[in-house]
Amino acid sequence: MRENELREKVKAAAKEYFSEVFENTQNPGRIAPSGKVLGEEELLNMIDASLDMWLTGGRFNSEFESKLASYLKVNHALSVNSGSSANLLALSALTSPKLGNKRFRRGDEVITVASGFPTTINPILQLGLIPVFVDCELGTYNINPDLIEEAVTEKTKAIFVAHTLGNAFDLDKVMETAKRHNLWVIEDTCDALGGEYKGKKLGTIGDIGTFSFYPAHHITMGEGGAVVTNNPQLYKILMSFRDWGRDCSCPTGHDGVCGKRFSRQMGNLPFGYDHKYTYSHLGYNLKITDWQAALGCAQLEKIEGFLKKRENNAKILTEKLSEYKKYLILPEIKEWVKPAWFGYLISVKETAPFTKQKLVEYLEKNGIGTRQLFAGNILRQPVFVDDDEIRFRVGNSKILSSKDLSSELYSKLPNTEFIMNSTFWVGTFPKLGEEEMAKIADTIKKFIRENT
Repeated sequence: MRENELREKVKAAAKEYFSEVFENTQNPGRIAPSGKVLGEEELLNMIDASLDMWLTGGRFNSEFESKLASYLKVNHALSVNSGSSANLLALSALTSPKLGNKRFRRGDEVITVASGFPTTINPILQLGLIPVFVDCELGTYNINPDLIEEAVTEKTKAIFVAHTLGNAFDLDKVMETAKRHNLWVIEDTCDALGGEYKGKKLGTIGDIGTFSFYPAHHITMGEGGAVVTNNPQLYKILMSFRDWGRDCSCPTGHDGVCGKRFSRQMGNLPFGYDHKYTYSHLGYNLKITDWQAALGCAQLEKIEGFLKKRENNAKILTEKLSEYKKYLILPEIKEWVKPAWFGYLISVKETAPFTKQKLVEYLEKNGIGTRQLFAGNILRQPVFVDDDEIRFRVGNSKILSSKDLSSELYSKLPNTEFIMNSTFWVGTFPKLGEEEMAKIADTIKKFIRENT
């Protein structure tokens, strides 16, 4: 009882501290493109976890994984230390020999896009696989599903693409192609938590979904992420790769839950060798702490409110900027998609009398933060230009390297090139509201009036 009383005293003091220090914090003059929204619930949860003195994943992590799975209506959710790790873990799991002929082997191919975030693409290369780049659609900025078929070869094993800034790619067409060619589908849902496709949560339709909880994302753990799946075999493999590659799936701090700790023979080990120290994969340690999970538990309770605020902010921008469609391409949302607005994408048309660069510089000068659509065209980034060991394909091309990069090659991805040159995004995150959206729109309008 004394312990509980002391715990409540500490939390009461923390609540008072939050109210005094953080409750009335004003937004700075600059309108940021992204950011976190934290309340006293997050602080109290983190303090609760601290008072447990349990340093790795514990009761809060178990709660978070359970709540995330329930929210997404998926069978299995596994926390990891970042969205980038989630992507690495998802691809690594598909190298498991337990998958037989469907496992990845070096030289196998993964279809993706060049305009995404680098850590969708990096694990493909890090695992000795070949990324195959196809072009995007304008408006949705997602993979053009009609181009996937021609990029498939006998070496193709998976399709791995993101739902761009929370706007779902065409899952019907992607899943149909994947089924026809027996391909894995990984949904990079790092920017799309809570989005839906025909009533189903994004990240739950393919074989594996990945999520990020970095401060810029829909909910945050500071650093953190997750992988989800409905496939029990994949779940066990994912857990193994996340937890050092070990074969044992007993929770941290609990030994012999399966009751078979000393009654197995695996590999060339002696019979009865401790299963807790038996390894079936070349794994990592990608786990989170209970502090992060505690923060995530509080954030997950607020996700629907966050999503609604983002939706309202996007709606305001669309209403205020629609009169300028002569010069701008605004986000295109299919009728069967409920986006999870990560940001608001805007493209400057090639026929406009001004450029994206000029508009972005004007917005930044006037206190409005902007962001590019990540890598723009990853094939133009230094990592591809300078590293002659990287191998890739574009569409139905042969395997290429940095020596093949040229204007002619880039022209095979025309919309990706357009995105790099003409597209940017502004913020919709929940700390922003009608006043900030009006300022963003009014500043864009003023720029257009001055430059047309």
